[in-house]
Parts: sequence; C-alpha cells; structure tokens
Amino acid sequence: MEPLVNRVRQSALITLKLEEFYPAEPIATFDLKDYLFQGLILREKDFRQELASHNWEQYRGVNLAVGCSADAIIPTWAYMLVGVYASEIAHDVFFGNRNDLLVAHYRKVLRQLDLDAYRDARVVVKGCSDREIPAAAYLEISRLLKPVVHSLFFGEPCSTVPVYKRPKTHSE
Repeated sequence: MEPLVNRVRQSALITLKLEEFYPAEPIATFDLKDYLFQGLILREKDFRQELASHNWEQYRGVNLAVGCSADAIIPTWAYMLVGVYASEIAHDVFFGNRNDLLVAHYRKVLRQLDLDAYRDARVVVKGCSDREIPAAAYLEISRLLKPVVHSLFFGEPCSTVPVYKRPKTHSE
C-alpha cells in the first residue's frame, strides 16, 4: 500500500486570506436618523446642539461609519459636521453603513498589496471566514490579481472553483 500524499500541501498554491486584512479596530456606526425631527428632516440648530453634547469619546480608536438609515434627504453639511467632531476621536471615518465601511477599507488595503508576491503564481482566495468579508473585496482582489497571476481560484486549497487562468502563449 502506497503512503498517503498530501498533494494540496505539495502544490505551489498560495492561499490568500482576505480575513487577514479585516480592520484591526472595532467598527461603530453613527446614524443620522436619530437626529431627524419627526423622522423626516434635520433641523440645523437642534442638530448642532445635539452634536455638541454627544458623547464622542465612545468612538475613540474605532472605524466609524456615518450614514442615515431613514429615507430622508440629509444636507451635505450634516455629514461634514459629524466629520469635524469624529475626525479627532475615531481611527477613521467612512460614509455609509457598516458594509460600506468594509468595502472602502478593503479597497484601500488591497490596493496597497504587493502584487509581485503573486506574480505567475497559482492563487486561491480563501472562501470561508469567521469575519464578514464583503463581496466587493473578492471582486477587487480578482481585479488586482488577474494581470499578475498564472491562475486564480476561490475556496479552499482542497476544493477550489477556478476563476481565471492565463491563456497560453505561443512561447509556452
């Protein structure tokens, strides 16, 4: 009987785990719906007073998503005011909800990735994670890796879905 060989371990696959790029800082949200008069409009004087008395310290060191979950027209200056208060406390401030924050974070982090580390490689983008990885992060990493990798897969090294394979050239 021949010994069992772990062909996955012996393969030249590189596993890329998007969860390793998840924000290290906690995520919090600031919802402007809580400041709407009768759930419809934002009154400037009241809003300014509430921002001035708000406990901004709760956002120290966090990534803060600022948005409005109500179907209301929010003036642009309202987001600017929140940004003024939050910028000195929060680690980073993003427009939108929690998912929008994660999309912006991944776009920023993945664009800083050293793509040469994946040149001509067979890369598996890990599919399962204990973290919420937005679909946009998978879209972005495939867009970035396509020009440099030999082949790109999704899933786990033992069970992958082929996503891209560089076409053979005449010299190959």
